[in-house]
Amino acid sequence: MSDSLVLSIKNLDFSYNNKKMIYKDFSLNLKKGELVCIVGESGKGKSTLFELICNNLKPQKGTIEVKKVSSIFQDPYSSFHPSFKILEQIKDVVDKKNLDDEITKLCSELTLDKKLLEKKPHELSGGQLQRCSILRSLLMKPELLLVDEATSALDNIIALEVMKLLIKYLDNCAILLITHDISLAKWCADKIIDLNRLYDEK
Repeated sequence: MSDSLVLSIKNLDFSYNNKKMIYKDFSLNLKKGELVCIVGESGKGKSTLFELICNNLKPQKGTIEVKKVSSIFQDPYSSFHPSFKILEQIKDVVDKKNLDDEITKLCSELTLDKKLLEKKPHELSGGQLQRCSILRSLLMKPELLLVDEATSALDNIIALEVMKLLIKYLDNCAILLITHDISLAKWCADKIIDLNRLYDEK
């Protein structure tokens, strides 16, 4: 894979239990600075693509090459261990100097009270915990950020601010975004992949 690419999918075939083919000869290249949206009805393979990229599923054919990746999922409660404080779980995966300063800055940009990081996941609302998940992913400095309906638990104003923040981080990574919101996709994406029709729209 070339230095400019963070994701390269070539001639991918995938089906569950060798039944109906979800992906057939599917290819996608993603460069740093690009934001690509995946849209489509439920069951069309949006989340399956993320599972393939994260190596949780194996394709029947084709190759996937990916650089450092971090994921933000629709259900933030599935992203955190219920027994440990949020900050402990962030520090488990983020090892860097001046972490506290960066957390303070990002919490401000995410409209997130920093004190909430001292709580356990069940003590936060879905929207608060989702912003904690976004915070953790950004602190990890991924080259590819996988975002699965990550703003669905947020109110419209905060969701817009979060998307603006993610777009700002395109200087350092690429984003692959799953969304049902076509207007959001048209607003932010460099490319839209519609799994209902499997064609690219620029």
